[in-house]
Amino acid sequence: MVKRIKLRTLFIGGCITLFFLVLVGRVFWIQVLNAEKWQETAAEQWAHTSTIKAVRGVIADRNGNVLASDVPAYTVVVNPEVIAEKKIGDEVIQGLHELLGKPVDELKKLVEAKDKEGKYLTNREIRNEGWKVDEEMKDKVTAFVEKLKKEHNTLETGVGLVREQKRYYPKGSLAAHILGYTDRDGTARMGLEKLMDTQLAGVDGKLYYQSDGKGVKLPDSKDTFQPVVNGSNFKLTIDSTIQYYIEEAMKKAYAEYRPKSISVIAADPKTMEILGLANMPTFNPNEYFDLNQDAAGFFNHAIMTRFEPGSTFKIVPLAGAVQEKLFDPNASVHSGSIRIKGYSKPIYDMNRAGYGTISFLDGVKRSSNVAFVKFGYEMLGKDRLLKYINDFGFSEKTGIDLPGEITGLVNPDPNRPIENATLAYGHGKLLVTPIQQLTAMAAIANGGKLMVPHVVKEITDPNTGKTTVTQPEVVRQVLSEASARETGSYLEQVVADQQIGTGRHAFIEGYRVAGKTGTAIKPDGKGGYDRDKVRSSFLGYAPANDPKIVVFVTIDEPADAAGGGAAAGPVFKEIVSQALPYMGVPKAGDVANPDSKKTPKAQAVVQRKAPDLTGKTVKAARQQLINQGFDFEAVGQGANVVSQYPEKDTTLTAGQRIYLISEQGDNLTLPDLRGQSLRDALEILNLLKVGITIDGEGYVTEQTESKNNGKTQVALKLSPLNEYGENIPAALAEDAGQEEAGK
Repeated sequence: MVKRIKLRTLFIGGCITLFFLVLVGRVFWIQVLNAEKWQETAAEQWAHTSTIKAVRGVIADRNGNVLASDVPAYTVVVNPEVIAEKKIGDEVIQGLHELLGKPVDELKKLVEAKDKEGKYLTNREIRNEGWKVDEEMKDKVTAFVEKLKKEHNTLETGVGLVREQKRYYPKGSLAAHILGYTDRDGTARMGLEKLMDTQLAGVDGKLYYQSDGKGVKLPDSKDTFQPVVNGSNFKLTIDSTIQYYIEEAMKKAYAEYRPKSISVIAADPKTMEILGLANMPTFNPNEYFDLNQDAAGFFNHAIMTRFEPGSTFKIVPLAGAVQEKLFDPNASVHSGSIRIKGYSKPIYDMNRAGYGTISFLDGVKRSSNVAFVKFGYEMLGKDRLLKYINDFGFSEKTGIDLPGEITGLVNPDPNRPIENATLAYGHGKLLVTPIQQLTAMAAIANGGKLMVPHVVKEITDPNTGKTTVTQPEVVRQVLSEASARETGSYLEQVVADQQIGTGRHAFIEGYRVAGKTGTAIKPDGKGGYDRDKVRSSFLGYAPANDPKIVVFVTIDEPADAAGGGAAAGPVFKEIVSQALPYMGVPKAGDVANPDSKKTPKAQAVVQRKAPDLTGKTVKAARQQLINQGFDFEAVGQGANVVSQYPEKDTTLTAGQRIYLISEQGDNLTLPDLRGQSLRDALEILNLLKVGITIDGEGYVTEQTESKNNGKTQVALKLSPLNEYGENIPAALAEDAGQEEAGK
């Protein structure tokens, strides 16, 4: 018995010893031989990364009106587990169906969702109808949740909202083809949003830290912080008011002529800043996912469509003939038809019977193909004609800072005279884009300089405060100033001559307008042309003596094959007759018409008064201001307008902004007052009931916010304007004043 006990003891002791030897060996293997591997594994489990989302940059127009920005958004979520526990599934499904419009069967799948083991899930997003909804829908969902809580006497309903961010375009479809859009995942899809995505998006910040399994940060955590880089803010050359004038005029023409599309571009010819660009059909970037929107509305015809331009292209041979001193306005030509060597069929005027023997100037006014072939092809010659076509930029992209621009095509066979002759009146082996046409006309308007069009005025990096301003860029001098001026004088008579001028429908009382019509018969796809299908266009600028705006209007297949003068000319007139007074350009007597006996007489600039908006809902006030073409900014998150500046019936200066105040207190997001006068800034801040300190005089150049005993304080730094209308530092202004006093 003793021996047996000893053997058992020895066996058990041996097993225990063996177990400890194995355990020690395993520990040695893990902690010594494989220490590096397990250390890395542990570090990975401790390490965590927290992402700090960068703020996407704001896009504003030239006056600071916000066109695109990030705003709070909310995603509706359901908790199937809670909903099943409370037995309110049918009510939740029906309620969310009525609010969001999501089909009942799809909601049922979400509300009753289970995992593989048959357990209800705890969190499901309602996409796409409940994904990143706006503040208005969020309030409706919140009210629905409160109703469920009250009816079922519960604190949990299984329906909730997750706060997120989304891109919002406050002016709806205004300038949609310039802005483009980002989808609800935040991916930029078109327009400036896509082209400038890297600068707009910024870089997310990251915080690297160490924590235990419960997420508690370790005492000796080795933290690494990568700061967030917020996206740059873009100020565009676009003027929201002029853009509004453009789109309203287009809507009327679109309803009247029922064309395939309309494109309009407006620019300052001296800088080639694009003041407005639009196409119809169009789209609302806030509702890019709406299947009811016309898919064709997403196409930017202004820079992505090329076509035979017709007579608007005649500005090129006219300018070339003037530059080469070959154009004699009094020289005669027999209109109607003209034959080209080696080609059996003659080239005809639109009026095949012709106008008899006419002067070259009358040929320009009547848009005679024969006259343009005569001086633009026979006299100028095919080589010089091609040279001017290329010099005006029709064989290359304009370089506009928008994605998707295509180039025109100029490819006549040098051995076929007919292909070169038809270039003189904009047909044949020639395709152009709207932006190319606008840029060419701007070169005539600005004294002969071909320039690069652009829509980005300046870019500000909020992280450094650095602002990069886009400078006007000259590609080449196409014409001398004298030749450009002379060419413009002939184009002015196309509009001013109310008897035979094809552009007479674009005439604006009190302003001198230069322009050219175009009615391009479209190819039939069989090698010929279909006279029932045309592209009608008008290309012009005003005032002719000191151009402030150049506009191109093109209408693809208007009803009844309406010509450029009749269809496109009035669109130009409606836009420019509103834009010039808005821009502060005074009217004068009718000196455009050489037969007029009126003398130049200045007239008052058309001024408008601020409408009465106080007491209206912010939504209604915003819509009214958009419809009437006012610049405005809404301040606060309230539902109703409690005050406004300027007050109702105040006479507004050109481009003056209206501020809508929807709430007051210390939690306001204050408007950007840079560029405002001291008086305007004080009026606005007094309405908001915030403290104010002022440094300097003149116009606001810097704005700093702070808190003092819980009350918002705003420090304004001001500088006067120099002779160019630019802010100058106060110290320099003081020195300049002392120097002037010394003189």
